[in-house]
Amino acid sequence: MFSPWITALTLSALACGGQFKISEVESTVNHILQDYTESLISSNEGHGLHKRDTSYWYENIAHQGISAFGPAGYQVYRNVKDFGARGDGVTDDTAAINAAMNAGGRCGQGCSSSTVTPAVVYFPSGTYILSSSIVDQYYTQMIGNPNSPPVLKATASFIGFGFIDGDKYYTANLNWGSTNVFFRQVRNFVFDYSNVPISSSLCGIHWPTAQSTSLQNLVFQMSAAAGTQHVGVFSESGSAGFMNDLTFNGGNIGLQIGNQQFSMRNLVFNNVVTAISQLWSWGWLYQGIQINNCQKGIDISAGGRTAQNVGSVTIIDSAFTNTPIGIVTAFDTTSLPNTAGSLILENVSINNVGVAVQQAGGTTLLVGTGGSLVIAGWGEGNQYGPTSTGPQRFQGPFTPPTRPASLLAGNIYYSRSKPQYGSLPLSSFQSVRSAGARGDGVTDDTIALQTIINSATTAGDVVFFDSGTYKITSTLLIPPGAKIVGETYPIIMSSGSFFNDINNPQPVVKVGAAGQPGQVEWSDMIVSTQGAQAGAVAIEWNLAAVGTPSGMWDVHIRIGGFAGSNLQVGNCPKTPGNPAVNNNCIAAYMLMHVTASASNLYMENVWLWTADHDIDSSSNTQITIYSGRGLYIESTAGTFWLVGTAVEHNTLYQYQLAGTQNVFMGFVQTETPYYQPTPSAPTPFSVVASLNDPNFATSCAGQSGNCANAWGLRILNSNNILIYGAGLYSFFNDYSTTCSNNPGPENCQDNILSLEGTLNNINVYTLSTVGTTNMITKNGVSLASYADNINVYPDTIALFTSGTSTTPPPPPGSCLLGWNYRGCYTDIVAARTLSVTMGVPGGAAAMTVEACIAACAAAGYQIAGVEWSQECYCDNALRNGGGLAQDGNTQCNMKCNGNQAEICGGSLRLSLYSYQTCNSTTLISATNGRQRKELLKV
Repeated sequence: MFSPWITALTLSALACGGQFKISEVESTVNHILQDYTESLISSNEGHGLHKRDTSYWYENIAHQGISAFGPAGYQVYRNVKDFGARGDGVTDDTAAINAAMNAGGRCGQGCSSSTVTPAVVYFPSGTYILSSSIVDQYYTQMIGNPNSPPVLKATASFIGFGFIDGDKYYTANLNWGSTNVFFRQVRNFVFDYSNVPISSSLCGIHWPTAQSTSLQNLVFQMSAAAGTQHVGVFSESGSAGFMNDLTFNGGNIGLQIGNQQFSMRNLVFNNVVTAISQLWSWGWLYQGIQINNCQKGIDISAGGRTAQNVGSVTIIDSAFTNTPIGIVTAFDTTSLPNTAGSLILENVSINNVGVAVQQAGGTTLLVGTGGSLVIAGWGEGNQYGPTSTGPQRFQGPFTPPTRPASLLAGNIYYSRSKPQYGSLPLSSFQSVRSAGARGDGVTDDTIALQTIINSATTAGDVVFFDSGTYKITSTLLIPPGAKIVGETYPIIMSSGSFFNDINNPQPVVKVGAAGQPGQVEWSDMIVSTQGAQAGAVAIEWNLAAVGTPSGMWDVHIRIGGFAGSNLQVGNCPKTPGNPAVNNNCIAAYMLMHVTASASNLYMENVWLWTADHDIDSSSNTQITIYSGRGLYIESTAGTFWLVGTAVEHNTLYQYQLAGTQNVFMGFVQTETPYYQPTPSAPTPFSVVASLNDPNFATSCAGQSGNCANAWGLRILNSNNILIYGAGLYSFFNDYSTTCSNNPGPENCQDNILSLEGTLNNINVYTLSTVGTTNMITKNGVSLASYADNINVYPDTIALFTSGTSTTPPPPPGSCLLGWNYRGCYTDIVAARTLSVTMGVPGGAAAMTVEACIAACAAAGYQIAGVEWSQECYCDNALRNGGGLAQDGNTQCNMKCNGNQAEICGGSLRLSLYSYQTCNSTTLISATNGRQRKELLKV
C-alpha cells in the first residue's frame, strides 16, 4: 500500500523553466492529489504482448556510451541483471533495479535537473518482482526487450505510488518541477497487478512529465473483478508530451491524467471501468484510440459545469465498442469557464454504445446506437469561420474538413511507431564509436561520423550512435537509405566559424540533397550548437520520400542551456530591461528547414527547443539565447505529419508554413521568447525575403502594444493544413508574467497565429493561447479576441475553418517551383503527348501539380503534365503532335484530387509545365524523330 506520509501537494506550475505559480492549476492539482492519496491510503495492503524468446540487438551490442561532460568513468548503460536482478518471477528485484537506476551519482532527490548523468536502464526478458516503486531518475530511458517484453509484477504488500514512480514526493512537493522533466522514456514492459488487492488504487506509472518524454509499447494487466480500483497511468501535472501503443486490460481507470497538453496515439482499453479520467487539461489529442467493453469511455467533466477543469480535448480516428457511455462532459450553454470543456470528435466510430456523449448528470447530448455508426464531426465550444466577427457557441454536429488522400492510410491518418529494429540481427548495426568517433565533446568527429554513416548506409546497416556528444565543424550529410538510432539521446553538436556567419547560414545536419528522392529513419537523438553559431541551421531536410514516408522519432533540437554548450547561465544570463544583445549568445539561425523539394516526412515526439533556462544549473536559472527561426516548411509537394511536436523560444516564429500543402499537425505547442519585447523581433536577426520572414516593421506599423513578438504559428499561401490541437503560449513580457495572469490582461503580445495570402482548407481544432490579445489574425485583421474565449487558464477556440476557394489555372509563363506553366495542351490516349506515366506519393487520390512536378523532376524529366484530376505524365519533349489547345484553358477545368484549389488538366487535356529558366520562351518538341522548337509567347 501507499505510504501515508503523502498528504498534499504544492505545485509550482512552470512554463518550460519559468518558475512561477499558476494558481488555477495549483488548486486543481492539490485537489486531484488529495483524492488520489486518500484512495490509496484507504485501500488494503485480456490483452498482452506476444512473448518470444528472441534476443534483442541492443542487449548484445558493445556498450561504449559515455557522458562527455559527466563524471569520469561514468556508466551510461545498465543491465539490471548486472546489478543483481534475477527476473525469475520469485526473487524480489526491487533493490537491484533501483541500484542500477541510481549508480554513478545520478540526478535524483534534491537535484533540480541535469544532462550529465544520462542512463539507459535495460531489462532483459523475465518477470521482475517489485515490493516497492522503481524510482526514476532524471534523463533516463527504461527499455525492455521488445521481442519478449519483461514483466514487472507487484507484490501483495507493495508500498509506493506506482510500479514506476516518475517523479517522487520526498516532501509535499514533487522532486522535480513537472514542467521541467525532459528527455526520458519508458518502453516495452508488461505491468502485472495479479498479486495486488483489487481494493488498492496502485498505478502502474506515476508520470508527471514535460516535453521530449514518452511512454511506448506498454501493457497494464489489471484486475477486471467487480470493485477493482487499479489504475494504469496516473499524472497530476506537467507540460508534455507523448504516449503511444499502450494497452490497458481491466482496472478501475486506465488513464487518470492531468497535464497542460498531450498527444496520445494508439491506446487500447479493454474491460476497464472508466477508460480515461481526464483530471484537467489545456489541450489534448487522442488519435486512434480503441475503447472496448468498458463501462464509460472518456470522462472530461471534472470540476462540474460551474468550475470545469478540462480545457479542451480532440478525439480522431477512434472507436468505442460495447461501452454504454462514450463521453461525459460538463459543458453546456452557460457552463464556466466559458469555453472549458471544448470537445471535437472527428471520424469516431461507435458500435453498441447507447449514449455517445452525455451531460454530467445524465442528459443525453448525442444519441448512440445498438448497432454501428461513424460520427463524422461533432463538437462543443466556440466556433469561428473565415469572416467571423465573433464566436458562435455550438454543441452538435459539424462538417469536418476534406482530408488529403496523401495523408491517409485507408480512412484514417497515416501513423507509424518508432522502429526498434527487433527483427534485425546484431550484425546489422554499426557503432559510430567503434568506427573511430569519440563523442567526447572535444574531438572533431565530422570525418569519422560521415564515413561511418556513408559506409553503413551503403551496406544497408543501421548506424548506432553510442551515448556521447559528437562535435562537428562542417555539415554532416545523411544520405537516402540511412537508418540512424541513438542511445539515450546522443548529441550532434556544431562548433566553430563555419556555422557562425549569419549572412551565410549552413546546415548542421543535412538530410539528402535538394530534389533527391529516398527515405531516412532517424530516432532518439539531439542536434545542438556550441557557443556562437549565428549561421547554424540545425536540420535541413531536402529528401522527397517515395512510398513509405521518412521518419523522425524522438529526435530533438536543443540550443543552449546544457553542459558543454558554452551557452549556460555563466555565458548568457538574462538581462531584464536591457535590450543589448550578447553576440556570443546568438546560437542558431534556424532550428529546422524543410525545403521546397522535400516531401513525405513523418515526425513524432519532436521538440525543437531554444533554451529558456540552464538545465544544468542548480535552480533552473533563466538565460537569454537567440535563435532566429523555428520550424520552416516550404515544401511545395507537401505531405507531412507532425505528431506531438513543439517549437519554443525562437525570435521570428516557432512554426512557419509557406507555399505548402497537405500537413497534419497535432497537438502542436509553442512558447514565445521570454526576453521579448526587450528586444523586439527581429533583433538580433534581419528579415530575409527569400525565406518569407515576417516583416514586423510593416505588419506592426501603426499598432500599439507588443506587436513585434515572435509568431507562434504563421501560415502563408498554403492548402490543406489540418491542425488537431494547438497551444500557442506567451507567458512573459521581458521576463515578467503579469501579462499572462488569467483572466487577463493577456497582453504579453498582440498576435500569435497569422494567416496570410491565398489559403484553402486551413482547419484548426482546439486552439488555446496564453498571454495573447488576438488569437487569430488573417492578413493583419484580428478574427478572434481572447476576451470572448476564456478557458481554464488559456483561451480556447474549439473550431476554426478558413473555407475553400479554387485557384484558376495560372497564365502561361507563370513560374512554379522553377517550372514554367505552358498552358493547356491536347492529348490522345493512343498517342500520348508526354510518353511516361508517373505515379506520385499517395497515388491518384493525392494528385497535385506540385506532386507531379516533383515526381517528374526526381526521375530526371523536364516536362510534366497533369490530366483528368489524377494522372501525371513526364517527358523531355512533346510527342505525337501534341500542342496548345486552340480553346485555351477552357477544357483544363478539373480540380486536382489532392488539392481542390488547383487545376489538373481535363479530359484529354494536360496542364503542362516545363523545367526551364522562368520566363523562358522555348519548349522542345519531337516530331517524327526530329527535334523542333515551339515558340510560346509569354
